[in-house]
Amino acid sequence: MIGYVTIGAKDSAASGKFYDAVFQALGSERKFDHGTWLFYGKQGGGKGFGDCHTVIANPPNNGQEATSGNGTMIAYAAPSQDAVKAAYEAGLAAGGSDEGKPGPRGEDGKFFGAYLRDPTGNKICMFKMG
Repeated sequence: MIGYVTIGAKDSAASGKFYDAVFQALGSERKFDHGTWLFYGKQGGGKGFGDCHTVIANPPNNGQEATSGNGTMIAYAAPSQDAVKAAYEAGLAAGGSDEGKPGPRGEDGKFFGAYLRDPTGNKICMFKMG
């Protein structure tokens, strides 16, 4: 089971604006900051590390520039198709770029998803099954 995901951020302020907007639409929130590190988890509850079950966005520890991984994508489950659309629009408005507008995918159309790149270039998906 995944405990958390770390995403490299070239600019923590720009990444924070993007992820604050996207995650708010998906029912998550920034729990706390630690310098340039931004910690996220589900809305409500505490504000400590144990409450961060989603993402940590930060510059790489090795001091090198953050780069997006070719072929790497993180997908976030949404509670509804409307939440997928809201997260997509919020991400675009907060500095993200389009990688695939909200809509059904696959032969059966049961996967409803949208794709964005964050300000660093990391690719994310928001989706609802069913």
